Parts: sequence; C-alpha cells; structure tokens
Amino acid sequence: MDSVSRRLLKELRDFDRESSTHPEIVELSPVDDDDLLHWKAKLAGLKDTPYEGGVFDLSIQIPTTYPMQPPTIQFETTICHPNIHFKTGEICLDILKTAWSPAWTLKSTVLAISLLLTNPEPSSPLNCDAANLLRCQDMLGYENLIRMYTQLYAVTNK
Repeated sequence: MDSVSRRLLKELRDFDRESSTHPEIVELSPVDDDDLLHWKAKLAGLKDTPYEGGVFDLSIQIPTTYPMQPPTIQFETTICHPNIHFKTGEICLDILKTAWSPAWTLKSTVLAISLLLTNPEPSSPLNCDAANLLRCQDMLGYENLIRMYTQLYAVTNK
C-alpha cells in the first residue's frame, strides 16, 4: 500500500471515530471502496444561517501527490455564495490553491469550506451577483437570495 492510500485510510478512520464532533459534515468518505482518490462529502447548512436546512454535496478529487498537493473540491449541489462559481461549483479558497499545507486533512478542509459559507470574502468573487449584494451591504437581499437557492437546490424534504 502506498503512502497516499495509508494517509487516506487513516483520515477515514479518524473521521469515522470523530464524526459526531462536527455535525456540519454529514458525510465524508470515498465514493467507492476501490478508488481512494475520489471522495464525496455532504455539508449541512448551519442553524441560524441562510443555508439552514440545506444539504450540499461536494466532490473531492485527490491527486496522487496528496498531501503535498491539495485536493480539488467542488460543490455538486447548486449553491449561491460569493466565493463559489454558480455553474461549476468551483470554490475560491486559498487553502485549495496557494495556502495548502500537508497538515490539512480532508476533514479540516471540508470544515474550512463550511466556515467559508458563513464568512464570505466578496473581494475575490466567483459569483459577482452575490458579492455585489454584500459589497453594497444589502444583507436582506443577500440572505434572501441564498435562502431561495438553498430551498430550490439543497432542501430534500420539500
């Protein structure tokens, strides 16, 4: 077994053991047992945020050079956020690019994405409409837009 597989299996065991400590991560696991380089995650929208009630699917592609290189993570569920591309699900987050460190795990990276949902950075937008609402300080418009898209795409018990 190579070092990437050993690291990923350890991360999976650690997550399974500690999963109840992070209720915002509903799921974090390989897509299938034969491919440790393709994972999926489900993030729950946090209570008292415009994402509340939503469950958002993430696709995680892990390079063979992991953990020296970051995984590629994108939203599969359509989501409205200044730092997430509306059509592709690409995430603008420094740890997924230049600020990556091998100290990050898949769990800590997914937690950072969850934190990004409630702490957007409108100065580096992938969704200009959402970012402009924030820059104009139209919180009501911004939160209503997010709630609408969360209801449309991320709430499963309609």
